[in-house]
Amino acid sequence: MEIPFNRFYLTGNELEYVRQAQLQEHLCGDGPFSRKCASWLEEKTGCRKALLVPSCTAALEMAAMLLDIRAGDEVIMPSFTFVSTANAFVVRGGVPVFVDIRADSLNLDESLVEAALTPRTRAIVPVHYAGVGCEMDALLALAAERGLELIEDAAHGILASYKGRGLGSIGQLAGLSFHETKNVVSGEGGALLINDARHERRAEIIREKGTNRTEFLRGAVDRYSWVDIGSSYLPSEIVAAFLWAQLERSEEITARRLAVWRHYHAGLADLERQGKVRRPVVPQHCGANAHLYYLLLPDEARRESFIRALAKRGVEASFHYVPLHSSPAGRKFGRTHGDLAVTDQVACRLVRLPLWTAMEPAVVDHVLQAVEEAARSF
Repeated sequence: MEIPFNRFYLTGNELEYVRQAQLQEHLCGDGPFSRKCASWLEEKTGCRKALLVPSCTAALEMAAMLLDIRAGDEVIMPSFTFVSTANAFVVRGGVPVFVDIRADSLNLDESLVEAALTPRTRAIVPVHYAGVGCEMDALLALAAERGLELIEDAAHGILASYKGRGLGSIGQLAGLSFHETKNVVSGEGGALLINDARHERRAEIIREKGTNRTEFLRGAVDRYSWVDIGSSYLPSEIVAAFLWAQLERSEEITARRLAVWRHYHAGLADLERQGKVRRPVVPQHCGANAHLYYLLLPDEARRESFIRALAKRGVEASFHYVPLHSSPAGRKFGRTHGDLAVTDQVACRLVRLPLWTAMEPAVVDHVLQAVEEAARSF
């Protein structure tokens, strides 16, 4: 049996909705399906306003524009994240300041953030790793005290929550991802979630190439023109139609993924008790969405041999991020604050197991057997 790391899920309505978009003769952005998706995101996440964008990267880039990030402005973030978290600010001249992560949730360590602040700090960007919420209360309090913006990188976070609040609805701004590897997909795609009314109008302008076209379409002005910086951040109605088919079934998708996650978690308890692996930690106040399932191996050598052993048994497993602070661009454009020991240790020990929505229990059992066999060597 060959088990891939990821396999995207189709609800069956994707092509029908794309066909409907074609019949409506509206293929550019912000058509009927785009509006449905935006309304759904506002209702389900609890955010103030949602704008579909081409990717979570685009959402973070828009956030950097909205904050008027300029050369030398500093942005606090974890190093254990995808490059887009940093790149979105670097392209505006910002300086990522990398802070270590917690050993339990692998999220930004909120207790280390205050010491990393300087007079040039403009924002804090927590990343909700694996769809598990960061400790947002502490970060919100610190940001409010210091007059900083809080931007959630919620690329993993659709339909996950922190103390009952949807991820993406807590900071001033947030980005979601609908990439093929995420829970809810449109191939490529994302959303900018806005929770601060100060940013609403300008976000629409930036998204519309720096024009006030959205106001024109609402009838608020009699013509539109170039009024600010911006770019082409509207996904097509084809992408929105595909996404709508996924959002309609997103609660079912989440439930099915959680069933796989729990199957893994129960099946790996003995290996954790034996000290051979460490399973994910989800705080009780966080509602997870089963975006991914990872294990922490004792060290890098055993992690690499473990991945090879699984491959021999037909199971495709994968490491995750190379820490940004150790990458060539990270050293060039950013700086670290303090010792990033947890980040370095996690990055060389973590392995992600296959997890997808339609994964059958027999397939999960096959992976569990392969994991147990691979772990016998250490």
